[in-house]
Amino acid sequence: MKSILRSVVVGILIWEARLLLKRTRPTVIAVTGNVGKTSTKDAIYTVLKNHKHTRKSEKGFNTEIGVPLTVLGLRNAWNSPVGWFKNIIDGFLRILHTQGYPEVLVLEVGVDHPGDMKRLASWVRPDVVLITRLPDVPVHVEFFASPEAVIQEKLELLQALRPDGVFVYNNDDPRVQKAAEEIHQHSIGFSRYSESHFTASNDRVVYDGGFPAGLEFDLKHMDTKAVMRVNGSIGVQHAYNYAAAAAVGSVLGVEIEEATRALSQHIPPPGRMRLLHGLKNTIIIDDSYNSSPTAMERSLQALRELKGFKRKIAVLGDMLELGQFSMRAHEDAGEDVARSADILITVGIRSRKIAEGALEFGMSEKNIYQYDSVDRARIEVREMLKDGDVVLVKASQSIRLEKLVFDIMRDTERSEELLVRQDPHWINR
Repeated sequence: MKSILRSVVVGILIWEARLLLKRTRPTVIAVTGNVGKTSTKDAIYTVLKNHKHTRKSEKGFNTEIGVPLTVLGLRNAWNSPVGWFKNIIDGFLRILHTQGYPEVLVLEVGVDHPGDMKRLASWVRPDVVLITRLPDVPVHVEFFASPEAVIQEKLELLQALRPDGVFVYNNDDPRVQKAAEEIHQHSIGFSRYSESHFTASNDRVVYDGGFPAGLEFDLKHMDTKAVMRVNGSIGVQHAYNYAAAAAVGSVLGVEIEEATRALSQHIPPPGRMRLLHGLKNTIIIDDSYNSSPTAMERSLQALRELKGFKRKIAVLGDMLELGQFSMRAHEDAGEDVARSADILITVGIRSRKIAEGALEFGMSEKNIYQYDSVDRARIEVREMLKDGDVVLVKASQSIRLEKLVFDIMRDTERSEELLVRQDPHWINR
């Protein structure tokens, strides 16, 4: 019964959202891919918000119910039937009264199961489609026949791109690059390791008093070169996110200098390689929002490149929804850990394979600690910390490693601002 009621609510909200789009005709920017969707979406919003009246998907509103909620400007009612009924009424009223509706919508679009993207593409007609990356082993692959099936599902969004629309793509990803060559619409590439319309290069960590404070990189577009600054977060993924945001900005008339100024004030969302001060004069790299093999590799690369710390600690939890690829993906992460960290702490049954991989590639057994759940790990990691440590924390969201981050961070009174999943719905789960 609950499933039937949900389907009815989703159907009504989609109908309302489709009607509202027809009445208002905003410029629709749809962001998809298997890594970096939320961070890229937020960076695009920062570039555009002072240029045009813009709305973005809140948090991870990228599902069949999250996208219509964003279009309608409504909030998630979670498990409240009264809240959903109110949303339906409010959605109808917004169709009637469209004054002040945004000129631009930046929508994050995800897929969990086969057919998700095709259903979305049946009613959302983007003016700009952006694909971040399509890795070898995508998240949610356990619900599909193969990794290639997930990739094809993501590429369905291109079928909805308007004839005069623009495809913004990651030129470093051969799959995405191939899609750009095959479509008839105009395309703009961004990259870090190849030449494209918007090429990032020379990314480097910025230090303040010996502690990492962010990231800088050079961004080149035609004859223009700018230095981009990422505040409060590290990792080469941000070079991709910001380059993509600048590329989308160019479609809507934002020059690279203006995009650079806007992004200099931008702070990446919580749980995405955010730098936090920890207890005992430590630094936390909080990447606890979610995890996938590609994202794990990039996070460990960032940890490996940091300088000036006495010990590098990796707290890594299970990567979920990988199906038959799970074991190998966790073992591969172990190889990266052995090259990047001094101490490994795993949380979850699947992540034991990370420990096995780290052992195989030379990490000492005495520096590996394994826990089945976050509740035990959060107590012992706190006791383990020493002055001068840097701690990377990463796992799929169901592992709830933000609880561990809370226990080892200094500014706990700012947890609602700094950490992921701090609303009552998540805290009470």
